[in-house]
Amino acid sequence: MMKKKRKLTEDQKDQRRELLAKARQSKAPPKYVTVAPGVRELPEDHKLSLKNVRGWIKANRDERIRLSKVLRKNFDRHVNSRFQIVDTYVQNMEAYVRSGVWLDLFYGENQENKIGFRCKVMAYDENGMAKRTEGVWYDDLGCTYKSSDFV
Repeated sequence: MMKKKRKLTEDQKDQRRELLAKARQSKAPPKYVTVAPGVRELPEDHKLSLKNVRGWIKANRDERIRLSKVLRKNFDRHVNSRFQIVDTYVQNMEAYVRSGVWLDLFYGENQENKIGFRCKVMAYDENGMAKRTEGVWYDDLGCTYKSSDFV
């Protein structure tokens, strides 16, 4: 047998609304314990901020589900290839959120941007000349190295 629903007066409803509002104000913001500190501390306008990456994960999970449905109906090696790329990208982004290390060569919702490299420790050949690679940012130069600029 079901109990009858208790009717509340307007005063009781107002009182409960106030209590609920007070409880919401005293509630601490989420701690994000499973998120790497480096990712958690990035500002929201940063390219690899937690907000951006979570949006990309959601979009790519939806794409992964769509591709898996297509594969179940009719196997196509091109669709399978795209599914594998999207699946790996989602796994890499989830690993980034946990560890703070970006594992992929590309970033963005559709992997439209390429990650740039930065030299942290210089390497030298036997003559003492600095070894450099094109397309890598060097702090001592203050720019990305292009061999044509330094010939």
